[in-house]
Amino acid sequence: MTASVLRTQLSGVSRRPGRLLTTGLSVLVAAFVVFGTVLAYVIVTRTTLDTFSETPEAVSLVVYAAGGDSLNPGQVAEVRGTAGVRQAVGRVTATFTVGDASSGNELELIADPGSGPLSRITLLSGGYPRNDREIAMDRRAAARLGTTVGGTLRLHTGDRSGKPVTVTVTGVVDGPRDAAERAYAHDEAVARISGNPGFPRVDVLAADGADVQSMMNGWSERLLDDPQAYISVTTGEAMRVREAHDAVRQLDQIFALVAMFVAIAVVAAALVATSTFRIVFAQRLRQLALLRTIGAQRNQLILALAVEGAVTGLVTGAVGVVLAQLAGLAAPAMAAASGRTLTGPGVPLAAAVAVVAGAGLLTAGAVLAPAFAAAGVAPLQALRAASTLAAERGVAAPRLVAGLLLVAATGGLGWRTAGQMGSSDALLHLVGVGALGFGALIVLGPVLIRPILAVAGWPLRRLGSTGNLAVSGIGGTPRRAAAVSVVVALGVTMLAGTVVGISSLRLWTDREMAARTPADLAMFAESPDELDEVMAGVRADPRFRDVTPFRMADFTAPSGNFSHGAIAIDMAAIPALRRLEAATGNIAALGPGTVILSAVAASDFGARVGDVVTLRSDGAARVEVVAILTGEAPLRMGAVLTSADLDALGNPSAGFLADVATGTRNEALAEFRRLSGPAGAEVAVLADERDKADGEVSSLFAAALGLLGLTVLIAVVGVGTTTGLSVLERTQEFGLARALGLTRARLRMMVGLEAGLYGLIGAVLGIVLGVPMAWLTLESLRLDLPLTFPAGWLVTIVAAIAGITVLAGLLPARRAARVSPVAALAID
Repeated sequence: MTASVLRTQLSGVSRRPGRLLTTGLSVLVAAFVVFGTVLAYVIVTRTTLDTFSETPEAVSLVVYAAGGDSLNPGQVAEVRGTAGVRQAVGRVTATFTVGDASSGNELELIADPGSGPLSRITLLSGGYPRNDREIAMDRRAAARLGTTVGGTLRLHTGDRSGKPVTVTVTGVVDGPRDAAERAYAHDEAVARISGNPGFPRVDVLAADGADVQSMMNGWSERLLDDPQAYISVTTGEAMRVREAHDAVRQLDQIFALVAMFVAIAVVAAALVATSTFRIVFAQRLRQLALLRTIGAQRNQLILALAVEGAVTGLVTGAVGVVLAQLAGLAAPAMAAASGRTLTGPGVPLAAAVAVVAGAGLLTAGAVLAPAFAAAGVAPLQALRAASTLAAERGVAAPRLVAGLLLVAATGGLGWRTAGQMGSSDALLHLVGVGALGFGALIVLGPVLIRPILAVAGWPLRRLGSTGNLAVSGIGGTPRRAAAVSVVVALGVTMLAGTVVGISSLRLWTDREMAARTPADLAMFAESPDELDEVMAGVRADPRFRDVTPFRMADFTAPSGNFSHGAIAIDMAAIPALRRLEAATGNIAALGPGTVILSAVAASDFGARVGDVVTLRSDGAARVEVVAILTGEAPLRMGAVLTSADLDALGNPSAGFLADVATGTRNEALAEFRRLSGPAGAEVAVLADERDKADGEVSSLFAAALGLLGLTVLIAVVGVGTTTGLSVLERTQEFGLARALGLTRARLRMMVGLEAGLYGLIGAVLGIVLGVPMAWLTLESLRLDLPLTFPAGWLVTIVAAIAGITVLAGLLPARRAARVSPVAALAID
């Protein structure tokens, strides 16, 4: 009998392959995502191994010093004098400050031969340095520092212990991209300019026909016999692989994070599959009841339905894997069309088989709960005219009690987590809170549907009969609506939590950048007199706005162990400074005899608002604390004073800030530098740091949205699948509605609104769960980020999810509108 039941179920699957793909569509998407992630990792790894290494491909051998030491000039000469060495290039990077230290402009001077197989740069204009104290600028650095061929730069060592070196720019080059400003010169020139004669490593190009192994053995005898020297010799190929693996290792954490989001997407797929099978089995109640009537046992039906689920998972999983493989194989061609290079992923068969097998197991597990429920159908159900039950039963008392216990457990663990802020167990507790909260949502979902629907459905009821029918269609099947909406809620919970977290991070970053980089450009001078003429010229130039002078001086804490900077500036004159907030006190209360302290300075002084502190330098200022900032004071200072109180400290320096009003930043910077020449002032581009911080936050936000989109995608697939199966189930209902005068357009609208309500309910549930979770996370992990409620973003999420799910219901809605009233009413 078991074999007969299995054949019956599987024959039904084979006769309706479209139904199989529809039922397992969420599993197909999950398999595509999982295997696509595997292929993405393979592509990134292979591409990095092929292209990321900083060692030129022509390098035959690399001689390098370990432990931070350098090869001394004698060892370098030994390498260069070895028979078979065609070229040996020292690799070293020295960092300098350009101009005055207060300008903040740093320059990395990198050793490079400038041409040939061991060079990593291309000359764009001018000539490559030939003599000492000559450098070639990277084109980005040349634009930022306002340097042209023939110009000069004054370089200071990082610790400013030596005399500044004036170098001449002989050319502009294009080299490897980096966030730092870069310049290039021959290795010996870099060594002389920096004052360090050795090289951390030497790249060797062997002559044609040279015995590379003999060269390595010879150096091992002559260079490695000194027990104090940590010198290693390796091949260029081995060094390239090592560098690339180091780069890939940094990506492991990123892909670990991706794996977490993929796991959440898989959970969503399982929930969608469970809901889908519940609907499919409900539509086949008469068939299952007939099987029970002719002798099929409940356990036989459960086994048959579980096998059907496993087959569905294997087939749809295989389709998802094939689609992902095709996309992976097409990626290099698509990248080449856009001018980029990617290495193909090959065909990782083991991973493909694992994903397909996992899809089968996932679906078999997802089908168990619906199978147990469907297999319990009474044989008398076969005598009923309808193939599904007329209405769903309410939530049983045990389920209600279990849900309330989960709510209590969530609240208790959340309270405990909030009380253990910063502890090592906080992250584990947060995971527990999320799991318990989502479990409560799954269990109590049918109970929550009708209250939420009463509010969310109110505007739809104003649309007349179409809206009423849509709301009634959802309210009549609360367990089905809950099953689908909970999957949407899972994605929205993560999405809302991420939006709150990123919004808090952005607000914190804006405040930090307002203090560190309150304007686009800054000019510094030793005394205010040097800036008067320059500042007047800048103010008269329409390319600049919000030109604001400031003065600075140093002071120490009472213990004398901590030094801070004090600044006198008009806090209301620059828009960015208006974002600063006081943890305590009032920023606007600043006046003669008062001070605003940064959080760090206040901690060093042990001061609170109302205390009187003495700031000491060459002089002293006794002032009352009127406010303590949440972070730093402007330009990373520790205190804000009035000009008179700052003068009491003695020896103030001066400067002014300006924002770019028109034109590009580089054009404004060039004019700034031109004006600073006669006055001997130095220039800093503060906006670069702000742009970098904004870019990092925006990139993080985009990456998070992309990863969370996986879960939302599967949720939308679930809405579309549920709506499509619901249309098949309600053919008679739609036929009757059409016979009673409901037009095709209104029927399409009704089905689309039902799909949108699934998304709307899920979005509301997700935000209710996600926002408190985000706040609890920020507080319990002590991230020191402000708690925000980005209402605009959250409303956008709700509207977007509702709109997307409406679109997901369009195809089923069109199918429903094609139902013929006569044919539908003729169906038994």
